Amino acid sequence: MQYQTLIFVVLIIVVMYFTMIRPQKKRQQEHQKTINNLSKGDHVVTIGRLHGVVDTIDKSNNTVTLDCDGIYLEFDLNAIASVKAATTAAASTSEDNDDAKSATSDSADAKPADEEATK
Repeated sequence: MQYQTLIFVVLIIVVMYFTMIRPQKKRQQEHQKTINNLSKGDHVVTIGRLHGVVDTIDKSNNTVTLDCDGIYLEFDLNAIASVKAATTAAASTSEDNDDAKSATSDSADAKPADEEATK
């Protein structure tokens, strides 16, 4: 009877390890790898959901300075929740600029047509 109880307790501990502890360790290792590969120009999101671009990294103090639309804020490296690489962000920025240019040209084309309709 006591062996069944002991086996049940051990089984619960094993299940908890594989469902809770092990995945958390993997996430921590991935996060640490991401923080170690952080570089200037990367787009990041903090744990407070503040979006910014990495300006400087101080490994000795474990801090990072983010440029958030011209406002420079200093955070602990552990406050970085996710990172988008600088090359991906630069590509999306150029796509956004192309979209903005086409929208501007479309609105410029629409103005003469509106002026003709009012005459």
